[in-house]
Amino acid sequence: MTSAKHVIALVDDDRNILTSVQMTLEAEGFDVETFSDSEAALQRLLSHPISLAILDIKMPRMDGMELLQRLRARSNLPVIFLSSKDEELDQLMGLRLGADDYITKPFSQRLLLERIRALLRRQDASRAEGGPAAQCVLTRGPLTLDEMRHQCLWNGQDILLTVTEFLLVKALATRPGIVKSRDQLIDAAYGDAVYVDDRTIDSHIKRVRKKFRQVDGEFNQIETLYGIGYRYKER
Repeated sequence: MTSAKHVIALVDDDRNILTSVQMTLEAEGFDVETFSDSEAALQRLLSHPISLAILDIKMPRMDGMELLQRLRARSNLPVIFLSSKDEELDQLMGLRLGADDYITKPFSQRLLLERIRALLRRQDASRAEGGPAAQCVLTRGPLTLDEMRHQCLWNGQDILLTVTEFLLVKALATRPGIVKSRDQLIDAAYGDAVYVDDRTIDSHIKRVRKKFRQVDGEFNQIETLYGIGYRYKER
C-alpha cells in the first residue's frame, strides 16, 4: 500500500476515466484530486502541494500540451501524459515539453499504477534522505546538485529541472569525463520499471541543455558522442 501522503492530480475531460482511475488510485492509498478543466487544474497545480499530475492531451479550451508548457514555466512537478493519441510525434512533443512519462489509451489500471509508483520512486531517489546533508550535494565547478532540496544551480542561478532531468544530470556529473550510453542513462533516470527508447533520452538531454543555456549561453558541459552516448566534460 502506498502512503496517502502522495497526492495525485488527474486532469481529463472524460468523466468515466476520472471516476475509474480515481477509484483505483484511492484503493491503493493515494489521495486524488480530479479536474475536467485545464485552467482550474493549472491554478491548483501551481498553488497547492501535489506529488504527481496525470494529464490528458485532448482537452477543451486548453489542451494538455499547453497546460504542460505553462506548468513547466513555473514547476518541476512530475507529469505523466495520458491520451488516446498514440502517434510518435505526440509522444516526442510531450517529452520535449517536459513530461516524465507517456501512456496511451486504452490502458490497463495496473500499468498506470506501476508507472506512477516508478515515477514517485525516482522522485524520492532524487531527494534521498539519510547520512549527512553534505553527502547529498554534488559540486562540479559551477554546477551544484542538492538532492534533498531537489535543487540545481549553475553559477549560483537556479535551473528548474524535472525529476527525470535531475537524475540524468546527476548520472552524467557524478563521473565527469566518463561516457554514459543511452541505456545507462535510461537505467539511471527510469530504473527497470519503465520502458523508454533512446530518442526519449535524446529529447530530455536537449531540454536540459536549453534550460542551462537560458542562464549561460556558453554552456557546453554535456557532450554528445554520436553512436555512443553522452558525457559531462571535465573542466
